[in-house]
Amino acid sequence: METSTEYVRQASWPFQLWYWGPALSYAAAIFYFSSQPNPEEQLPDFLMKQFGDKLLHLIEYAILAVLCYRAFRWAAGSAAARRSVTLAIVAASAYAVTDEVHQMFVPLREASWLDWVADTIGATIGSFGWSRFFGR
Repeated sequence: METSTEYVRQASWPFQLWYWGPALSYAAAIFYFSSQPNPEEQLPDFLMKQFGDKLLHLIEYAILAVLCYRAFRWAAGSAAARRSVTLAIVAASAYAVTDEVHQMFVPLREASWLDWVADTIGATIGSFGWSRFFGR
């Protein structure tokens, strides 16, 4: 159970911004790049040739899940903190669905369930991995 001092500290906007700001900013960056007709043109050629599309999706959503885990673990209260790994995976995976739907309306882009699978796998790896090595 949280003490009143912990609750007041967690309720303050600078505290919330410290934890939720990076997750929301990163989600906004994903939205921006998803709005581009040819985002691969903005990446160095070696990234696409060496790693391919699905690995980049995996890494992108692993990072989002880490940022979500961090926010749920430290800034969303004790109930969310106990479920922070699961909440981070669900939040990142749900955002991936909205990202794929968004891409259906962007010229030269398409939605792909395989991209969503790669995103969700990345979110799972990111959330579990971060909690295992840095969450305790």
